[in-house]
This record gives sequence, structure tokens and C-alpha cells, in this order.
Amino acid sequence: MPIYAYKCESCGYAKDVLQKVSDEPLTVCPACGAPTFRKQLTAAGFQLKGTGWYVTDFRNSGGGAAKAAGAGAAAGASAEASSSSSSSSSGGEAASTPCGAACACH
Repeated sequence: MPIYAYKCESCGYAKDVLQKVSDEPLTVCPACGAPTFRKQLTAAGFQLKGTGWYVTDFRNSGGGAAKAAGAGAAAGASAEASSSSSSSSSGGEAASTPCGAACACH
């Protein structure tokens, strides 16, 4: 259930009320009894936590993560190319593995 902020236009009394979305808005001020108790427009309050999409994808809006990933991939490709060229000249074992003899998985 949402919490709505109310304020009386006559006396200035303010109160936060926990109501269902389907409930009728309050109109009578509990402090002065005037029919000028109105719902206020407030900002939604929420915070994104955990390792979800916000942390992994949108934390740096400048695209720094995508640039860093691209630079890391380019560095990895050049290192893989140099290791595969040196391992292909050393013997046939590098050709038998799908990722080269310099990998950590073989």
C-alpha cells in the first residue's frame, strides 16, 4: 500500500497516510475539521540495491564500462594472437586445442 502525503489548506496541518490505491482520498482535516485536506504531490522514494541491471549496466552513464570492456577485449585479442603465433611455431600441441596452448583451461 502506498503512503500519501496530505496537507490542510486552511490550517497547514500535514500528515502521511497509508491507504489503498482504491480508497477514496481524505478531504476533512483531522486537526481543524475543515474540508480542505488535500493530497500532496510527492516524489517516489526507492533505491536500487544488489547486483542487478543498475549496478552492472547503468552505473556509469558515460559509457565507461563499455569502453573498458572493448579495450580489454582488444588487449586480449592481441595477446592471444601473439601467443598463438609463438605456440604454432613450437609444435602441433597448440593446433590440437581449440584455444591454444597458452590458455589456462588445457
